[in-house]
Amino acid sequence: FHIFTSTMTTTQSSSPSTSSSPSPLPTSPPSEPDLPTYQDVLHASQTLQNIAHRTPILTSRTLDAQLGVRVFFKCENLQRMGAFKFRGAYTAVKRCLDDDDDDDNDNDTSNNRGNIRILTYSSGNHAQAIALAATSLLGVPSTIIMPRDAPPLKIEATRSYGGDVVFYDRYTEERDAVAERVKAELSQTHGDSPKVVFVPPYDHRYVIAGQGTVGKEFIEDLTRFLPHEHPHDHDHDHDAPSDSPSASPAEPIALDYLFVCVGGGGLLSGVSLSARALSPRTKLIGVEPLAGNDAQRSLRDDRIVRIPTPNTIADGAQTQHLGELTFRIMRRCVERIVTVTDEELVEEMRFFGERMKMVVEPTGCLGLAGLRKMVESGEVEKGSCCGVVISGGNVDLERYCRLISKS
Repeated sequence: FHIFTSTMTTTQSSSPSTSSSPSPLPTSPPSEPDLPTYQDVLHASQTLQNIAHRTPILTSRTLDAQLGVRVFFKCENLQRMGAFKFRGAYTAVKRCLDDDDDDDNDNDTSNNRGNIRILTYSSGNHAQAIALAATSLLGVPSTIIMPRDAPPLKIEATRSYGGDVVFYDRYTEERDAVAERVKAELSQTHGDSPKVVFVPPYDHRYVIAGQGTVGKEFIEDLTRFLPHEHPHDHDHDHDAPSDSPSASPAEPIALDYLFVCVGGGGLLSGVSLSARALSPRTKLIGVEPLAGNDAQRSLRDDRIVRIPTPNTIADGAQTQHLGELTFRIMRRCVERIVTVTDEELVEEMRFFGERMKMVVEPTGCLGLAGLRKMVESGEVEKGSCCGVVISGGNVDLERYCRLISKS
């Protein structure tokens, strides 16, 4: 398989992009005052240095030959706790704690970090990320509200990182109301009136900024290499054609399209901040399950559309609506949203397993499924350079085997 190496490894390494001072800002579109910007992404990159993995970029010659385009995968399934969510969770918790420390210093009081508790809700990956970031790494208690039908693997992992799990029924209860109730209970049941800090899964300035580092690394690591240096091919068919389409050997690799999964929009909006700053000609394509096309409808109707909890195997995209921040960024930066079926996701799970020897969760397959759909429809031109973010790989192996074995 092809892997970009140089300064990029599966642990965070020193690189020009993560130096002690932010690099000069590239030209980017005007921002609204309360929206996160690429400057926030740069600060998040510093926060995550030597904490998050700088995940590899992989390719498959077989896939390139099948589709007639160059495809580059940013593998966040190889991130800490198995998903991109660690980036946003750690950034948000660390910044919130730092802000609280600053407030204490301004008020001439001693540091009282031990009295803070982090609260969130999540179907799985953000839950694990908050427990790992807050409790395991930063020593702050965390309480996570999870649906009763969340994947057992994700529940167990959240607990193993030290998170306290509270369950709710996602089909009959509104999770914001549950969060308010749990927040009040925490304030009453724990001594010394703890400060409960809520860190949502996606609609949060620091969460979006942390997720934006996925796009920053992706674009930076591609532009450091010339096409003739070829990333390592993560395809185990050594007879696969090697003459797949390529960019000009005289120029660094630049993406024509970048495909990103959509749930609440934190990853897509964060990546779009980096793409607009570093690669403004790249078209951002969001991909969501057909059963839960609230993002597609929201951009079409120019308003946030709310839907019932969608019935899809992509549990990371079972959101009911976009966030206020994510919607406003996406409406300015995202080219379009496409939808795919669960059957198409299963096909991509098989592809990743059989051809690239990777276990990818259903939500992590959204990007590739969307790319394949647009190539087959002729909406992505042959010879294009396409980036795909694999968002995560957290799936119960029993469920994984059951899904990919279906005919």
